[in-house]
Amino acid sequence: MTVLITGITGMVGSHLAEYVCKHHPDVQIHGMVRWRSPLDNLQSVLPKIQLHQAELRDLNSLIKLLGKVRPDWIFHLAAQSYVTTSFDLPADTLHTNVIGTVNLLDAVRIVGLDPRIHICSSSEVYGQVTQDEIPIRESNPFRPASPYAVSKTGEDMIALQYWLSYKIKTLRTRMFTHTGPRRGAVFAESAFARQIAQVEAGISKGPIRVGNLNSIRTLADVRDAVRAYWLLLEKGEPGEVYNIGGEETMTIGELLERLKGMARCPIEHIVDPALLRPSDVTLQIPDTTKFREQTGWKPLITANQTLLDLLNYHRDKIAGH
Repeated sequence: MTVLITGITGMVGSHLAEYVCKHHPDVQIHGMVRWRSPLDNLQSVLPKIQLHQAELRDLNSLIKLLGKVRPDWIFHLAAQSYVTTSFDLPADTLHTNVIGTVNLLDAVRIVGLDPRIHICSSSEVYGQVTQDEIPIRESNPFRPASPYAVSKTGEDMIALQYWLSYKIKTLRTRMFTHTGPRRGAVFAESAFARQIAQVEAGISKGPIRVGNLNSIRTLADVRDAVRAYWLLLEKGEPGEVYNIGGEETMTIGELLERLKGMARCPIEHIVDPALLRPSDVTLQIPDTTKFREQTGWKPLITANQTLLDLLNYHRDKIAGH
């Protein structure tokens, strides 16, 4: 079997490549990259995968890529995925995430392939929910509260439309908060961990800077997430959408305190108004019953282990390991 991973150089894509190499060694792994894509996250698997240059916003490059690779499965993970950045670059975010997904699906249709395609939507599409809507089900209304969330709503719906119109086998996930080693430092928990590691190393004196600490999140580990994505294409139903998420719910403030408790020295923090979003999503607790019943998946890695591994990742980066 042949799989194609868009966004293979990112946190999730690189962990997915490692998972497939370890657990499905007979699978051929192809990754889509841009000429300037950093390959740091892929060092452990580079000899085992094939990388191809293409760009989501360039339909011709995708047609060429799919004609060459002819994948049986596609994991479409590539995106402009930073919520805060989407407020500064809304058109770019929409172009990459919505038009990029249209281009990918059109390329599949034009080349005449019939792969199973994972479309990575987001829990951000639900926006700010009310207490009586907790836990959030797949049927919950969309209330996107950022340009990123709008883009993921569009990506989600175009994937459904291509299934309904062309029977292209899209399977959508709305993944709730997930993190772990290689998480970009533009995300809250990774920014906390990096700043703590900098204080430990004497690079910074602190206090560390934080944003809104009152948001509630249900945390999952990226390594559990990629295992879920494999099971999605193995056992899921084309045209369907699935919530995926962890089991441990906490405020961002509680998450921060867990990280501070793992630090090797005292850590102080202050709220930086520059880190507060124009609008925020503060209540994210998923109902993952549908996905678990369909696939048998459940998370295996605790939140504390995830946060410790994330902190150690930043410690190792600072130490030059």
